[in-house]
Amino acid sequence: MEEAVKNDCIGVAFLLNDPLACYPTFLRVADAAQKSGLLVGCSSNSYFTESSLAEISPLIDFINVGVKGFSPQAYQECGGSTVDPVLRNIAKLYESGVHVEVSCVLRNNNMEEIADLTAYIANISPDIPFQLMRYIPLEGADTSLEPSIRASEAFYQRLKDKLHYVYLFNSPGTDYLNTFCPGCGEVIFKRDFYGPMGSKLFLSESSPIGKTCPHCSKEMPIKAPPAEKKYQEGDFEGGYPFTRALEMMEAILITLGVTDVKKVVQVWEIVLGQKGLPKLHRDIQNISSYLEIIRYFGRLIGMEEQASRLVAYMEEKVCSIQQSLPPSEKRPRVYYIMGKPLFCLMGERFENQLVEAAGGVSANKEIACSGRPGSLISATELNALNPEVIFVSAFLSSSAEDVYAECCRAGVNIEAVKNKRIYTYPAAGWDFGSPRWILGLMYMANMLHPEIYHFDVQAEAGWFYSQFYGMDFSPEEVNRSFSKPSNRWQWQKG
Repeated sequence: MEEAVKNDCIGVAFLLNDPLACYPTFLRVADAAQKSGLLVGCSSNSYFTESSLAEISPLIDFINVGVKGFSPQAYQECGGSTVDPVLRNIAKLYESGVHVEVSCVLRNNNMEEIADLTAYIANISPDIPFQLMRYIPLEGADTSLEPSIRASEAFYQRLKDKLHYVYLFNSPGTDYLNTFCPGCGEVIFKRDFYGPMGSKLFLSESSPIGKTCPHCSKEMPIKAPPAEKKYQEGDFEGGYPFTRALEMMEAILITLGVTDVKKVVQVWEIVLGQKGLPKLHRDIQNISSYLEIIRYFGRLIGMEEQASRLVAYMEEKVCSIQQSLPPSEKRPRVYYIMGKPLFCLMGERFENQLVEAAGGVSANKEIACSGRPGSLISATELNALNPEVIFVSAFLSSSAEDVYAECCRAGVNIEAVKNKRIYTYPAAGWDFGSPRWILGLMYMANMLHPEIYHFDVQAEAGWFYSQFYGMDFSPEEVNRSFSKPSNRWQWQKG
């Protein structure tokens, strides 16, 4: 509490650590925070008993309730029995004056269940904010359950008839992270995608500071004005960016042939102990320094030979592309997106270095773009750039068909759209976070210059998987995880 007060915090929040996992500690912290004049909040599955809820309710100001579903089966899959306690607690928390928000993962197989859940929440209050977390199939998860951004946006429209404030996450470029006035439909607060499970509030002079819509004067259930200062996290700071950093280190080690998780933990401890995350963040954005990371990790765990073999293969492919690069006037301008066409990846990111290594000119480097991993631009800005090619990120991606349709809808009239030169990767993890980006580089070179490069990418992927992972390559078994090469890959036991 002393640290929170010293740093001029307005409150304390338990986010990745559910109060239920550390209940006595949470109560002590919450009590101390309240006595210090700080707000207290948490994310929780809210599977409290009635007596526990009675104990915790007076100590919290806000809560995000992660609902697993609207059926007994959804809770039994998570080790519970029924959704009933959660629904009871949402109602009681709301009635007690706690600010309640609800979040739920959206999959292809639970849309009707979520529609029923939102109808139930609306009966408590249509003003309860509802967050749709578009499913990201990581680790061994089923990739067929991932809904497209386009399908998720269509489903969002169904829920708006029931609830006033619905938000769609994990969908870069969507407008549905914004707060719309339920009276006139105007944007009240604008937000942008900010990594998995994240969003970032835009602060402007037009942002309301009261509880009424500045366009139609409708009163809204806003508890407090937006923060006056925008906090900017550092590289790999925050919950999910930090875990992504760990996963990227893990990806390199697995490609070296590490099958014992203890060696991964050993490298994590060294890098974190030396406060090396900012350097790691810089070095993974450049091809040559990325290869140096591989060598360094090899030395840390006594696998120099394996690291040298991996680097030699990657350098050979990079050099073979570089030796045949066309003259600069014949290199197409490439625009790199994540999710939807107006979500522009930052120019300094690794994906744009791959563009230039494959014989393209990065249009993203001409855009004043911030955010993490990028931000929205206007159709007017994109039309002025007029890139000849669009590449879609291999993470949180959309199909080429969906990107084309969205370009037409948004008024994007560029050469890439006219000629339908919109490309997605054959598999996830091929452009960032994992050494598998070397496969993506070969694929990109083929797409940008089919008259020069003729890599058999499928055969290269098969060889790469055989040599470095000891398994066959199957695009159907590759999920969104940076680290694991397949949903069949497992750590050694014992």
